[in-house]
Amino acid sequence: MQRWNSLKDSSRHINKVTNTLSVQDALQNRLRLKTLLETVKWLAMQGCAFREHDESINSANRGNFIKMIKLQAKVNQEITGIILENSPSNAKYTSPRIQKELLNILANKAQAKIHEEIGDAKFYVLIDEAIDEFNKEQMTIILRYVYYKEFVRQSFFQVESVNDTNASNLKKEICYVLVRYDLSSENLRGQGYDGASNMRVSGMVYKHYFSKIVHMHITYITLHIDFNLL
Repeated sequence: MQRWNSLKDSSRHINKVTNTLSVQDALQNRLRLKTLLETVKWLAMQGCAFREHDESINSANRGNFIKMIKLQAKVNQEITGIILENSPSNAKYTSPRIQKELLNILANKAQAKIHEEIGDAKFYVLIDEAIDEFNKEQMTIILRYVYYKEFVRQSFFQVESVNDTNASNLKKEICYVLVRYDLSSENLRGQGYDGASNMRVSGMVYKHYFSKIVHMHITYITLHIDFNLL
């Protein structure tokens, strides 16, 4: 008889219970993900390191990423019960790989916003090169363009790993980035460089491929990395 009564109670049917749990889980997952995204955005804007050597529970310093998550939990009790040790073991979203994925998502959105701001306008590319801690060559691309009522903006756009920093290779990498992000080379009106001899040589290569280009020497660069656009 008890089973029959349970069967008649539609609110206890498996599909209703499953739907209820799914909605609750979805809301918690969204809040957890929003908390993590806000943490990644803040750390990226401030140029802070994400991780620490020891991020275990007993560590005295678990790193900025986890510290910021716990700080948000202090001012929002809803977050406390769904993050870190209180979150499901398969949905913590705090591993280094997940942190990089979230940062990459924000970077893609920032690049899309920069592309939207440029539109069909003319722009400059400012190029610099550096070697990372693994002694790999990297090329930094900054876009300079006029944005809204003649306001000039310089936006950090991309870091590309390069095998060599000779003129032809740099030209190839720049063209690759322009094509990838649908930025027309016909609108490219200048390049800036840091004074390195290979960059000066690259200018001659650019002239061959981009006839309308103007050259500019960089004395200093003020970068615009705006995650508030997101």
